[in-house]
Amino acid sequence: MTQVNSVLVYGSCVALGERAVLIFGQSGSGKSGLALQMIALGAVLVADDGVRLQRAGDLVLARPPENLQGLIEARGIGILSTVFRYDVPIVLVVDLDQAAGARMPDAQKYALLSLDLPLIFGKDVPNLASALIVKLARTEK
Repeated sequence: MTQVNSVLVYGSCVALGERAVLIFGQSGSGKSGLALQMIALGAVLVADDGVRLQRAGDLVLARPPENLQGLIEARGIGILSTVFRYDVPIVLVVDLDQAAGARMPDAQKYALLSLDLPLIFGKDVPNLASALIVKLARTEK
């Protein structure tokens, strides 16, 4: 069985330092909106609408497709241009289609290119952008 080392996924991705969060969800779920909120709080865009992922050892690196570099959609405003990063390791995945079943949910994992990454169910989570910034800002891995 051949292991896939690269894939293009539908989602958004932002980074804080050398740690990135990958945001999944159906169209209209708020991926770009969450990414914009995090950028306003100090994160930097990696990619919006499409994210190219590549396995590098025990890491999954994210980068924008060439045609989307530095572009993010602001619903009701249009396409915005901003600074962007590439080849940032994904340390967390957020699913905006699912809600956590408990106030303090058990740890979840998301399999990405044969690696298990921490997963947060983000639907209807208050202060999600701020909480993700705090989570990404921690220094331990």
